[in-house]
Amino acid sequence: MIHQKEEFMREAIRLSIEKMEAGFGGPFGAVVVRNGEIIARGYNNVLATNDPTAHAEVDAIRKACQALGTYQLTDCELYTSCEPCPMCLGAIYWARPSKVYYANTKADAAHIGFDDQFIYEELEKDMSQRFIPMEQLLREEALAGFRAWEIKMNKTLY
Repeated sequence: MIHQKEEFMREAIRLSIEKMEAGFGGPFGAVVVRNGEIIARGYNNVLATNDPTAHAEVDAIRKACQALGTYQLTDCELYTSCEPCPMCLGAIYWARPSKVYYANTKADAAHIGFDDQFIYEELEKDMSQRFIPMEQLLREEALAGFRAWEIKMNKTLY
């Protein structure tokens, strides 16, 4: 079993290098595995798509969910070439894989210019103290959608 895990991680690492060298984005790759089989491969596409959310883990999660026809990956594992950033970590928790394996650490990523520490620090700050100003508008009007969801009888909870 350990050899299989290592092979899945090697595929994530291979993707990270291959796609980075091809100009897609930074050196990050990921694979989603279900029952010992790779369901989806993802890699950083930020530069190729001009999409700051096109990280390897998000790419792999999107592809796996589409392939499996589900929005949760509870019976899957995620192998990623680097410890997930805060955005990817959020996506991982929403997707609910059973386990995540990672290779490089966030400190390794920071060392080559991918430092997410400022985001962790921003989350601890009061909204009024954050680097990007945030201002609440029209809460009462927006609550109409939440009220409609709350009483909706045929909703799917997730």
